[in-house]
Amino acid sequence: MYRKFFSDREKALAVAEVDVANLPDPATVETTPGTWQIVGFVYFTFVVYLSIGLPLAILPAYVHLHMGYSAALAGLVISIQYIATFLSRPWAGRISDRSGAKVSVLWGMVGCTASGALLLTAALLHARPWLSITSLIASRLALGVGESLGSTGATLWGISSVGPEYTAKVISFNGISTYGATALGAPLGVVLVQHWGLGTLGLVTIGVGGVSLLLAAAKAAVAVVPGEHLPFRDVLGRVAPHGMGLALGGVGYSVLATFVTLFYASRHWNGAALCLTAFGVAFIVARLLFINAINRAGGFPVAITCLVVESLGVLMLWRAHSPWVAFTGAALTGFGFSLVFPALGVEAVRRVPEQNRGTALGVYTGFSDVSFFLVGPTAGAVIGSFGYSSAFLFALICVLASLGIVVVLAQRRHREA
Repeated sequence: MYRKFFSDREKALAVAEVDVANLPDPATVETTPGTWQIVGFVYFTFVVYLSIGLPLAILPAYVHLHMGYSAALAGLVISIQYIATFLSRPWAGRISDRSGAKVSVLWGMVGCTASGALLLTAALLHARPWLSITSLIASRLALGVGESLGSTGATLWGISSVGPEYTAKVISFNGISTYGATALGAPLGVVLVQHWGLGTLGLVTIGVGGVSLLLAAAKAAVAVVPGEHLPFRDVLGRVAPHGMGLALGGVGYSVLATFVTLFYASRHWNGAALCLTAFGVAFIVARLLFINAINRAGGFPVAITCLVVESLGVLMLWRAHSPWVAFTGAALTGFGFSLVFPALGVEAVRRVPEQNRGTALGVYTGFSDVSFFLVGPTAGAVIGSFGYSSAFLFALICVLASLGIVVVLAQRRHREA
C-alpha cells in the first residue's frame, strides 16, 4: 500500500535536434559505457529511496498507536515528506545546473543522514511526545529535501558522465533503483524495529547516508555547462505537457498501490500482495528487456505503446471477476507503465538547452510527486461514491487522457521536425 515512486546532462548543445535514426546501435548501448558505470551513479538514488523505505511501514502505526496521536497526524507525518520533495524539486534542478550534479548529490546525502539523526532523536525522546513528534516531522522534511537533491543530482550526474545517447538507460536504471530500494527498505524496516526498536532505523540511515556521502565526495565531478539559464517559468512551460502525461499515466500504479488491498477485501479475495508483486516484477522485467527501445524507436512511440498496454491492464483490474484476472491486470499495468517515465523524460529534456537540463528533470519529476499526493484523496472520494472497482475506472480515464496528451505531443514533434 505504500507508494512512491518513481525516481536526472547531455554533452551536445544541439541534442534537441538529434534524429532518432542517428542514435547509437543497441548493441553498442549495451556494452558502452557499461552498466556498472551507470550503476555507480544511480546507486545514490538507491540510497535515497532505501532511507525512504525503511520507516515507510512503521511510522503511521508508531505515531497513531504507540505515541497516541490521531490517524490524521499519522498520515501527515508520511505526506509531509512528499510536500517537501515537490517544493524542493526546482531548487534541486537549479543547484545541479549551476553548481553541478555532484554538489546536488552531496547535499542529498547530507539530507538523508540528517533525517536519520532526527529519527534517532525522535526515538530517544519518546518519553516527551511533543519533542519526539517535532523531531519526527523535521526528519521527514529533511528526507524530502534529500530525496529531490539526491535523485535529481544522481540522474543528471549519470547522464552528464556517460553521454546524451544513454539518457533513457540512465533514467531506466534510476527507476529500478527507486522501486527496488523502496521494496527492500519497507520489510527491512519492519524487521529492524521488531527486534531493536525505532532508533535502529535512524542508526542505519545515518550509516548508509554517511558512507554514501564519502563515496560521492570521492567521485569525479562533471563540468558545469556555461550559458544563460532560461527563467523557471519557461522551463516549466516546455516540460509541463510531458509532466502532465507522466502524472496521469502514473495514476494506474498509484490507485493499485493504495487501494488494491481494500479492493480485494471488498470481493472477499485473498492474495492482494501478489498484485503488487506482479506489478513490480513486470515493471523491472520490461525495463531490463526493452531498455534500448527508446533509442531505437524514440520516446513518443514507446510511451504511446506503453500507455496502451497499461490501459489494458487497468481495464482488466476494473472488470476483474477473479483474483487471477486482477493479478494479470496488475502485471500488464506494471509492464506498460515501466517505460513511460524514461520515454517522456527523454523527450522533456530535449525541449530545453543543456544548461537547463537539471531544472527540467526536477520539474518533470515533480509532476509525479503531485500525482502520488493527490491520487489518494481523489480516488478515495470516487470509491466513497461508486465503490472500490470505480477507482480503477478513474485510473483508466486518467491513463487514456495521458495517451491523448502524448499523441498530441508526438504530432507536434513531427511537425517541428
